[in-house]
Amino acid sequence: MRAALALCAALACPAGAREIGAEALDSLPQVDVVVLGEVHDNPAHHAHQARAVRALDPAALVFEMLQPAQVAALPDDLSDAAAVAAATDWEARGWPDFAMYHPIFLAAPEARIYAGDVPRSVVRMAIRDGAAAAFGAEAARYGLTVPFGADMQAAQEQALLAAHCYAMPSDALAGMVEAQRLRDAVLAQAAMTALRETGGPVAVITGVEHARTDIGVPALIRLADPSVTVLSVGQMETVPEGRPPHDLWIVTDGVKDRGDPCEGFGSTEG
Repeated sequence: MRAALALCAALACPAGAREIGAEALDSLPQVDVVVLGEVHDNPAHHAHQARAVRALDPAALVFEMLQPAQVAALPDDLSDAAAVAAATDWEARGWPDFAMYHPIFLAAPEARIYAGDVPRSVVRMAIRDGAAAAFGAEAARYGLTVPFGADMQAAQEQALLAAHCYAMPSDALAGMVEAQRLRDAVLAQAAMTALRETGGPVAVITGVEHARTDIGVPALIRLADPSVTVLSVGQMETVPEGRPPHDLWIVTDGVKDRGDPCEGFGSTEG
């Protein structure tokens, strides 16, 4: 593992957390794991991720968008975007235009690629039985056996309700929080496996909520092994109120002509 900088003094503690410009992605600190958060359909966010990956030159890339079967199906030559998208069933599995993600694959051509996605059957188990049951043997190591506090649980349920356009029944929210916790833990475990097998550094490509330092992937990696150094870079489209739950963050323009994301839910207001 790569030697850590004095991150608490310089970055990772609240006093050092800060907004950065895209140019700072060229010289991120040398840590074991960098979690690069995104809004999935924002092209600028993926361009920034590719820029960071080029500078980091990681030994491993973990993608939230890939399951083990898709990683196994990747062609040896990643330069053909259409071939990579077809091999991973990218469009059929509902991810935004692969053209936005392809430069990230090319930014570190020698990096080993790891899966961070969760099969739907396992997600359904988490919703039904809880994240710990769905995750399995290392659930305690990744914090899944400890319930959220009441305030955090309520905040997460409200965030998921808003993300689903207030069209989700209230009795489904607790299960959806468990599914989110499962996804965080799977991504954290994948990053830890990648670090162990390659020596790092590892870059994780994921949604900005999974990059949270309080309950997301960085927090779970630190819980699983406090000796592993982690940096979270969040990307968002609006100026946040207060300090975002990331070590560093970038504010970008939003996506034009996105349309009404709530139209398909039948509700557009809280």
